[in-house]
Amino acid sequence: MTPLGSAPRILVVEDEFILATDLTQELQDAGIGVIGPASTLQQGQDLCRDFTEIDGAVLDISLHGEMVFPLADELLRHDIPFLFATGYDAEAIPRRFQHIARHAKPIYVDRIIAALGGPASRNA
Repeated sequence: MTPLGSAPRILVVEDEFILATDLTQELQDAGIGVIGPASTLQQGQDLCRDFTEIDGAVLDISLHGEMVFPLADELLRHDIPFLFATGYDAEAIPRRFQHIARHAKPIYVDRIIAALGGPASRNA
């Protein structure tokens, strides 16, 4: 995996158009390549399958009422770090993901970089 800070590529899975657009722009402004955004579980899974160079992911938990956890399982299998960006509380997340960071929306780029192991996390 490419350490964040050297042109990382982040998969964005978010079903709210404005949040997805804003997050995509903020990531690009920070020099991060964006894969997506995907607004459905299927789109997220397709992007995960089609792009072999994913350095991290930001996942909304509920995508039009469908839970994102199958994609989270896939990311874990491939050792791709990710975080949940959600309005849900911790009880909505299965126990197998307790070690995954959960951030309230809207999420900011510095928190994404810190949570996924970038330079900001070394300075925190």
